[in-house]
Amino acid sequence: MWLAGWQVPGIRAMLKSILGTKVGMTQIFDKTGNVVPVTVVACGPCVVTSVRTKEKDGYTAVQLGYGDRKEKSLTRPYIGYFKKNNVPVKRHLQEFRTADVSGFALGQEIKVDIFKPGDYIDVSGITKGKGFAGGMKRHGFHGGPASHGQSDRARAPGSSGAQGFQRVIKGMRMAGHMGREIVTIQKLEVVAVDNDKNLLLIRGAVPGVNKGIIVINETVKRTKSRPVVQPVAVAAKKKVSAPSPAKAKK
Repeated sequence: MWLAGWQVPGIRAMLKSILGTKVGMTQIFDKTGNVVPVTVVACGPCVVTSVRTKEKDGYTAVQLGYGDRKEKSLTRPYIGYFKKNNVPVKRHLQEFRTADVSGFALGQEIKVDIFKPGDYIDVSGITKGKGFAGGMKRHGFHGGPASHGQSDRARAPGSSGAQGFQRVIKGMRMAGHMGREIVTIQKLEVVAVDNDKNLLLIRGAVPGVNKGIIVINETVKRTKSRPVVQPVAVAAKKKVSAPSPAKAKK
């Protein structure tokens, strides 16, 4: 239920975040007829399940709930939590840090209309799990030579230690579990917003599998272009007249 480890970097001045489900990828045409690849995300509506204040909790944040769930499938602590706040039972909960929480109340709905075409967002999702993978697939190792009798060592990772250490150094790239990691793609453009169907069309690909949970935040990157530096006016140089033929002969 809790999206553990999904931390939103920084404290935003205003909350412009939402939870959603990845539907899949498609393509649309812009006004000039160019094909734009987009990812469709079904966002919200999310419900404010808790409001954290500085006086009571020591920090300010808004907790959003997304996805319906039957009450009988929850444990008693969770049932008591939702009943105490008098909010509907939700499947996923996520906190978002914000500097001002005065405009939020329990039970308030956050819909996809908080975004508009042209906005830039940061999208987080859990990548596809690949299971246990070797060094070549997981880290892109070249493998050993397919000659000199090494028929069974072509995909081996090679030496894992170093002369002098006599042990495997922490952080060594080796075979192991691949995928299923929290990945954030920053500064993606919102191409279209469907308020009736609660759909968000995002340019390009986003991390995660279809029907996976996606966390969308207003980007923390710079979105305004840098001011154009005007060239400095160069003073007109003094024209040098060509020497007269008489002086040239001398």
